[in-house]
Amino acid sequence: MEDDAIPICASDALAEGGKGVRFPVTAGGDDATGFVVRYDNAVYAYLNRCAHVPIELDWNEGDFFESSGLYLMCSTHGALYTPETGHCAGGPCRGGRLRRITVFERNNQVFWQPDDYVRPARA
Repeated sequence: MEDDAIPICASDALAEGGKGVRFPVTAGGDDATGFVVRYDNAVYAYLNRCAHVPIELDWNEGDFFESSGLYLMCSTHGALYTPETGHCAGGPCRGGRLRRITVFERNNQVFWQPDDYVRPARA
């Protein structure tokens, strides 16, 4: 299963509750980005697309957490998501959630796993 895993970054590039790392993907045939963050000492990755309006979340590249570091926040309308599940925690996302991307760490590297919807970026 991990044979088609794609490296994103070194594990130490992700600080707890800090900046995330963006990576290129193809989502449902469209060019898009994914992002990975570290929260509660684990890595989580999602498609960088708000459940409220399909726009990217980060206001500056890699800035996904709101000021308390407890929630991922869409910079445009303030939708809040829990880092562990991607479920809406408040704001205009109304019960929606972010699309999870399978991610794991091995040998001090972070990798993502393509699925039926989120595929490697087109060359």
